[in-house]
Amino acid sequence: MASGTFLSMPAPSKASSGEASLSAAMQAAQNGDAVAYRALLRDCVPVIAAMVRAKGVRGCAVDDVVQETLLTVHRARATYDPARPFLPWLRAIAQRRAIDALRRTGRSPREVHDPLAYEAGVDDSPLPGQALDLRERGRFLAAAVARLPEGQRQAIEQIALRELSLDEASASTGRTKGALKVNFHRALKALRNSLSSAKEGTDA
Repeated sequence: MASGTFLSMPAPSKASSGEASLSAAMQAAQNGDAVAYRALLRDCVPVIAAMVRAKGVRGCAVDDVVQETLLTVHRARATYDPARPFLPWLRAIAQRRAIDALRRTGRSPREVHDPLAYEAGVDDSPLPGQALDLRERGRFLAAAVARLPEGQRQAIEQIALRELSLDEASASTGRTKGALKVNFHRALKALRNSLSSAKEGTDA
């Protein structure tokens, strides 16, 4: 994939490279500030590149994954919660795009497609002593998503699993963007609570 519009932006400014500045820029972008949005995408380029290299992506594939990550950020930007840190949210997206790239080259990293990563930015690497391993977590999340109320389940399926934008999800479900966003964040909260309960049960 050739480098596109996002990757041709000027070099990032040091003043806007921190977590607080990125979070503020993303919130401004959500409120329609196009200048803040362009600055955010520009400043995210080196950050994403470092994230995907850490995941094992090498050479010219790095630029491809950076652009794919920026496109996903663009589509999912309305789902970012300004009350939560920006970098973990960005890292979750970059890691998934890096994993996609590695799989295209025949590598098979361990990963669970986790709706919670959209908000929590959870690393997909297993931790020593983890109560639920990644396979168990995937099965549990699938069951937990299936138990959600219809509106919340649709929001998770459309936005997190299918990675549709709010506009696309609204057209697909017939629900308003506002309703989808509310249901999406309620569903994430319910899934986090369910996962916490499951961990407590297995650690007991």
